[in-house]
Amino acid sequence: MMKLLEKSAEEIEQTLGYRLKNGLATIADEEEAFKKPEWAYYFAINVKGADIKKCEEVACKDPKWAYNFAMDVTGADIKKCEEAASKEPIYAYYFASEVKGADIRRCEEAACKYPEWAYYFAKCVKEADIRKCEEAACKAPGWAYNFALDIKGADIKKCEEGACKDPYWAYVFAMEVKGADIRRCEEGACKEPRCAYCFARDVKGADIEKCRKAVALDDDWAKRFAEDIR
Repeated sequence: MMKLLEKSAEEIEQTLGYRLKNGLATIADEEEAFKKPEWAYYFAINVKGADIKKCEEVACKDPKWAYNFAMDVTGADIKKCEEAASKEPIYAYYFASEVKGADIRRCEEAACKYPEWAYYFAKCVKEADIRKCEEAACKAPGWAYNFALDIKGADIKKCEEGACKDPYWAYVFAMEVKGADIRRCEEGACKEPRCAYCFARDVKGADIEKCRKAVALDDDWAKRFAEDIR
């Protein structure tokens, strides 16, 4: 068994990926390193004499490694890496929040293609356009709620509109967001018996009769409602 383990370790150490990550690769490995974006990145940071521009070209075929390249490689072309990184919203956000010299507007445009990263962009990037990020975040009820809860300057009514497209988030919005319109949230929550029950039970000012009607079509929730809510 020990011999098998030793042989396995030797085989691992011979792979280019292992050698690149552990500083064991040499300039002789250059051509093979150009076969993968990840390898090109590690080659650029770990091998003296690496062709940075060629490594960059290969790394920029993948948004993740384009972002890492801009972060870690001296002499990286920030704009070129940014263009590649911005093909995925998550790396557009990371680029704007962590890479010096990033074009905030360009990254924001890319990040705002997905509600989650629009929210994080507004939360973590100082120069973020709150209204633009809000517009994107509010396309998903959960992120609309998070935006209203966490982002200074959020338009509560707009976020509420987005959150109330889903009964659960309408209920949570009424519970936790200061300035929520209880009637509007109630309307959203009452589209689903479970949420109507929770709304009546937990939200101060709930219209009990309205919530009761919403649970009436579900025998189990109607029973719980009758037992728990007076």
